[in-house]
Amino acid sequence: MVTIKTDEEIALMRKANEIVRDVLSLVEEKIKPGMTTKQIDKIVHDYIVKCGAKPSFLGYEGYPGSACVSIDDEVVHGIPSSNRRIEEGQIVSVDVGSIYKGYNGDAARTFAIGQVSDVKRKLIDVTKQSFFEGIKILRDGVRLGDLGHAIQSYVEANGFSVVRALCGHGIGTDMHEDPEVLNFGTPGHGLKVKTNMTIAIEPMVNAGTYDVVMLDDGWTVVTADGKPSAHYENTVAITPDGVEILSL
Repeated sequence: MVTIKTDEEIALMRKANEIVRDVLSLVEEKIKPGMTTKQIDKIVHDYIVKCGAKPSFLGYEGYPGSACVSIDDEVVHGIPSSNRRIEEGQIVSVDVGSIYKGYNGDAARTFAIGQVSDVKRKLIDVTKQSFFEGIKILRDGVRLGDLGHAIQSYVEANGFSVVRALCGHGIGTDMHEDPEVLNFGTPGHGLKVKTNMTIAIEPMVNAGTYDVVMLDDGWTVVTADGKPSAHYENTVAITPDGVEILSL
């Protein structure tokens, strides 16, 4: 069931998302070659807890980390490890969530580690911009198919592909609520969004095919062709005139 939030609920979500925003900025400052993905996870965990919130990923359906740290061809849900070191030239997607007074924040960014290839740099930039292309058209009464179509069209015009097997979602007291928010779609189709709906919009974009594979750990999703993938996500609240990005 899709829930419409009160202004008071959105205020709590705004705080949860400010924590997420700030911890991702902290990760951007700290991330460097030689760090383990577990060290990234500790930065995320400690900052969220310091802010009086809880890491929403930790223990979620058994997930063992406070952050998802996904490298190069890993699309999402990379499990932090003390044995995995970040290297120059990689791109690293970090997805985090926090729970503040019962309400969730959720956002993701992809970071370039030192000098990366032109393809990886363009992939990061296109993935981020596809989010903003999508929200340009989003306001009360717009259908989710229009949102997905705007994201997909921008990505494909730049020579990349949108992952089909994964999507964004509603968010509130639960991290994953209705509706599903696809990053592809047909104009004029899908649910109409309404003022004070809150959704997480998260383009996942691959340099090659949109097909993905789940690894044996049951969490990590990788590109089927081994080419790199990028991820950009924000939680937004629908307003009469557009959206408020709660995690920016």
